[in-house]
Amino acid sequence: MARYRERLTAGRLTGQRRNHHPSFDRTQLQGWKMMHREAELPHEAWNAEEKRCLTQGLEGADSIEDRSIPTFSRGELPHFAGINTFMKAPYCEDVHDVGKYDVAVMGVPFDGGTTYRPGARFGPQGMRKISALYTPFNYEIGVDLREQMTLCDTGDVFTIPANIEKTFDQVSRGMEHVFRSGALPVVLGGDHSIGFPTVRGIARCTDRKIGIIHFDRHADIQEKDLDERMHTTPWFHATDIANVPAKNLVQIGIGGWQVPRQAIKEARRRDTTIITMNDVAALGLDKVVEIALETAWEGVDAVYISFDIDSVDCGFVPGTGWPEPGGFLPREILYLLGRVASEGICGMEVVEVSPPYDTSEITALMGVRAIVDVLGSVVAHGKMGDHRRLLRDYGAGEI
Repeated sequence: MARYRERLTAGRLTGQRRNHHPSFDRTQLQGWKMMHREAELPHEAWNAEEKRCLTQGLEGADSIEDRSIPTFSRGELPHFAGINTFMKAPYCEDVHDVGKYDVAVMGVPFDGGTTYRPGARFGPQGMRKISALYTPFNYEIGVDLREQMTLCDTGDVFTIPANIEKTFDQVSRGMEHVFRSGALPVVLGGDHSIGFPTVRGIARCTDRKIGIIHFDRHADIQEKDLDERMHTTPWFHATDIANVPAKNLVQIGIGGWQVPRQAIKEARRRDTTIITMNDVAALGLDKVVEIALETAWEGVDAVYISFDIDSVDCGFVPGTGWPEPGGFLPREILYLLGRVASEGICGMEVVEVSPPYDTSEITALMGVRAIVDVLGSVVAHGKMGDHRRLLRDYGAGEI
């Protein structure tokens, strides 16, 4: 190390230059390309937001030099203040107005399907809170969600803590209402039992077939657990729906010591596709994407994404009910989510975020990041609004 420092110092003194990459062209860097693509993005929605905040929040004190800053916090800024809707999006208090937006975020604060560590009922609150950390612009993807789509937060479904079946009915009704409105539903869970009623709500809106791409460490496809439909059972019941074929269920990341044999027997009987973490390592991420898209989309008209936070290695997401080592690295799961979303989706859920077990809100942050990366990919690939074609022949409106 000392010799290296001596040579480096000598080179500086004699005017020598390092030239390890003589043919390097910085214009080929993603960083350079995205830096210039930003100039092509519109700015009208941000200007409108500033005007709205000033109108509703009162002009700032005379000493404030930046005259776009109001007296009362409104909108995105400052990130540490204000009322936390998802990404500081408008709160759609009257859910009859949800169809005015491209995307509607919907909380499902329910953990009555949890079989070990409860706490996921606080997942929607946790994700909304930490979502204030983000802006709607992503440099690497080259999108600005504020400028290129409209987003609202509908608040939470009124769940019934002591009754899983009544809660399922509430969730399905909420999903059906949002989907029929034309908005793309994005669900903040909640434990994974809600995977069944969310898909059921969409399936009620159309006769067309729906595939599912499911990221998890657990198979979640047994019929019952502890004599009830629980967070280990959503895909048994979802794929019992006539237009949700089991052959179009792709489960990615499954493995470890928490996959009951009952689930594997059912997956075998229904001929679903399971891709383990060892498969991911052997095949590579791009091949996994190819398999997932070909299988989930074969003969169907739309695909739903179910993202269980525990598919990520528990060293990165401690705040979950069934932590299991050996899952995805954050970079890997974000890549996979973005790639499978590039073909378009009819909805998405993030489940099993449990703030009572979280550390520094990093698990909730991972859930938020998954959502915005999926939305960013859908926008970047021109697929926003594609889900509405499921309604084209069947009509839309209130349920």
